[in-house]
Amino acid sequence: MKYALIGCGRIATNHIKAVLNNKLELVAVCDVLPEKMEALLAKHGLENNEAILRYTDYKQMVEEHPEIQLISIATESGLHAEIALYCIDHNINLIIEKPMAMSMTDAEEIIRRAEAQHVKVSACHQNRFNIAVQKLRKAVESGRFGKLSHGSIHVRWNRNKDYYTQAPWRGTWAQDGGALMNQCIHGIDLLRWMMGSEVVSVYGQTRRQLHNYLEAEDLGMAVVTFKNGAVATIEGTTNVYPQNLEETLYVFGEFGTVKLGGKSTNNIDVWDFADETDADKENKGLEEAASNVYGNGHTSLFADVVEAIEQDRQPYVDAKAGRDALEMVLAIYKSAAEGKAVNLPLSDVASVDFAGRFD
Repeated sequence: MKYALIGCGRIATNHIKAVLNNKLELVAVCDVLPEKMEALLAKHGLENNEAILRYTDYKQMVEEHPEIQLISIATESGLHAEIALYCIDHNINLIIEKPMAMSMTDAEEIIRRAEAQHVKVSACHQNRFNIAVQKLRKAVESGRFGKLSHGSIHVRWNRNKDYYTQAPWRGTWAQDGGALMNQCIHGIDLLRWMMGSEVVSVYGQTRRQLHNYLEAEDLGMAVVTFKNGAVATIEGTTNVYPQNLEETLYVFGEFGTVKLGGKSTNNIDVWDFADETDADKENKGLEEAASNVYGNGHTSLFADVVEAIEQDRQPYVDAKAGRDALEMVLAIYKSAAEGKAVNLPLSDVASVDFAGRFD
């Protein structure tokens, strides 16, 4: 399958690894900074591969190569929707890094236009493919928890000034959002997916506590009420000293308790069910090694999207998943700004609505 990458920054190496692992044909890469393209290709021993074309204009790349079947978008977040809609209009299937968009209007338009053009769009929430997460999902789907009581996600990470100065778009309302939108959206996606995707209301608080050079938040907390009666809490921050501490997901039910831990929900810390099996005993203490907080899920996500294209089905992590995760973050932003709970679904809310909030 012919593939191209738009955006060659920090996360792009995970996309290239996934491309190589899935034996896709890398046709082209695109970035406004040529040196980023070259550094990325060199990192994977591809710098001398003249078959891989380099572009600084994604529109030119798309126009000149209609044979491309799959593109992943890994630019700054504020450009995701614009690029996605252009690619969809050219009948190209997509993997879009999180967040899928920065406004509900754009997210809904991506879904609508993808359906109209019959192309596949996957939101890159790769942690859904973590071994621990997959085991938890199967337990939820098979009803092993009984009635769900409550849950929580804690994303307790560190991002220092050096991280933000590497790319000036980080921490801005137009191009990034804050800790919830950038770092914590993966955990928020998992929480909503596990607890029941239909959300009634969100009450949130956000602060810019320690990163006064950012526009957006470095701390967000929320209480979420689900249609099925479950309640959950969210804690997301980049204020943990001196390094990333944990990304931990809890699910509590009538007949089960699970805690996924590690740096990115890649371990099983607690796995207790009333009807314990031998498989349950093996799950206790499971640890999936990962070289960084992005985990190992990109390869599996790419494999699923390729199969979805070939079999003409929806990807396992589809555009609606991206829309739902975005909605949760924007709901927290809106609630914090208004000082009251926000009912879902949201419409016509965007990250730029909160510009100047901490000034």
